[in-house]
Amino acid sequence: MKKIFNEMLENAAELCDVQEFVEAIKIYDKILDEDPKNVGALVDKAATLQRIGNNKKSLELFDLALEVSPKNVDAIIGKGSILHALEKYDDAINLYDLALKINNKFALTYAYKGLALGEQGKINDALKYFKKALSIDKDLELANISKETALRLLDSKKIKK
Repeated sequence: MKKIFNEMLENAAELCDVQEFVEAIKIYDKILDEDPKNVGALVDKAATLQRIGNNKKSLELFDLALEVSPKNVDAIIGKGSILHALEKYDDAINLYDLALKINNKFALTYAYKGLALGEQGKINDALKYFKKALSIDKDLELANISKETALRLLDSKKIKK
């Protein structure tokens, strides 16, 4: 059964790649009907719902995934990104810190924490996290773009002084 669920998750991910979100959600629902505590389906459905703007339901699913698997880094980061979108930056940063305690080699977590710090106006701190993300994954586009933005912001502050 696990192999079948994994294949279904792969199919749903492919649907998301081509923005067929409703069809992907139907697959996640089929998995969850059979296995309501399938963390992969919970996290992936939550991320898909987030992509289509349903942050409330997405947050509920990330919370459910964390009840089942409290150290699931994808669920922790996903919940953090929802809180970030809701402008709850301190709460998001706390979740990113938790994720980093579990896995300090995941570049995206550093980039997300940098973004949240940037939203708080802590540009120098944000820049450190973007650089750390790039030290792990030099091709992480989010970190590259964010780093360049942070540097421009810092340069414009210097010019204004």
